[in-house]
Amino acid sequence: MALRERTRERLPPEIFDLPVEKMRGGYYADAYFNHARATLDHDGRHPRVVMQVFQKNDAYLGGVDEAIAILKLCSHDWDVLTVHALYEGDRIEPWETVMTIEGDYTLFAHLETAYLGVLARRTLITTNVVQVLEAANGKPIIFMPARHDHHRVQTGDGYSAYVAGRVVGTPIGVTTDEQASWWGGRGIGTVPHSLIASYGGNTVLAATKFAEWASDDINITVLVDFENDSVQTALDVARALGPKLWGVRLDTSEMLVDRSLWSELGDFKPTGVNERLVRKVRDALDLDGFEQVRIVASGGFTIEKIRQFEERGVPVDAYGVGSSLIRGSNDFTADIVLTDGRPAAKVGRKYKPNPRLELVE
Repeated sequence: MALRERTRERLPPEIFDLPVEKMRGGYYADAYFNHARATLDHDGRHPRVVMQVFQKNDAYLGGVDEAIAILKLCSHDWDVLTVHALYEGDRIEPWETVMTIEGDYTLFAHLETAYLGVLARRTLITTNVVQVLEAANGKPIIFMPARHDHHRVQTGDGYSAYVAGRVVGTPIGVTTDEQASWWGGRGIGTVPHSLIASYGGNTVLAATKFAEWASDDINITVLVDFENDSVQTALDVARALGPKLWGVRLDTSEMLVDRSLWSELGDFKPTGVNERLVRKVRDALDLDGFEQVRIVASGGFTIEKIRQFEERGVPVDAYGVGSSLIRGSNDFTADIVLTDGRPAAKVGRKYKPNPRLELVE
């Protein structure tokens, strides 16, 4: 199915729970946009403009439905504006026009800061997740940045990750219900270190109690690095839970060398979750008859590290990726390119029609 067919239906504006009155009042606008609008109102001037929005990277568009919602709910008269836009997840080229807004500039001048910020953040996340999914060669990714940023960004970031999964055609899991709320999903997670600590550091006991509580639709995955002995702990958990165990998660700190590698130091980087550790855990599980138990790898994984693992055929079944997915920038710019039907762009910019844009109803 083509990408456009998968993403053509836009999210309704109400789902974004925007602070409509404050946004309409200019509270989220850079002051100079409010000043520009006030100047035009004072002068009685209402120029009909075409505002053109773009960015400068090869990227995957995110946030466009939220940007449209800002215009629909927070402009001073949506019905007389004409907006054309691409869709969530569309692949975009440097300088490509992703949205145009046509109408009386004073109706939406105060919204530029907000809709550009939304596009910048969501496109960054969507693009980063697409690249990680592509590096993972179709293996699932668990989107885990929630603890690395403010809770208010969870909702849109989670949806951007979901859009990326639709682009690539690979499942993506998120770790909080808030991240999954726009598409009606829910957060997933493993048996965490905190639960193990709550049972005195006994991973098997914590996993057993978790399995007694968990419903059948939860894929029980257990962190096995608490005692820094991932091979033995993985075996102990697999023996205790049997067919209830979906997977084990390796999360060894970059400051530690797992116990199973202590006798093998010298010809590889032994810290953290590395290739040799993953292979040792896989071999041990297979030898004990637990071939069905998956291995999830997390802790400092980036696009580059995932790509290296995949090139070397490291037997990881899924990756948990955190802070690297929210790093970087993907800035957007908006220019008035036509005023009252005549070219009005600053030097170096011009009106660039894009036949891919579609009218927003």
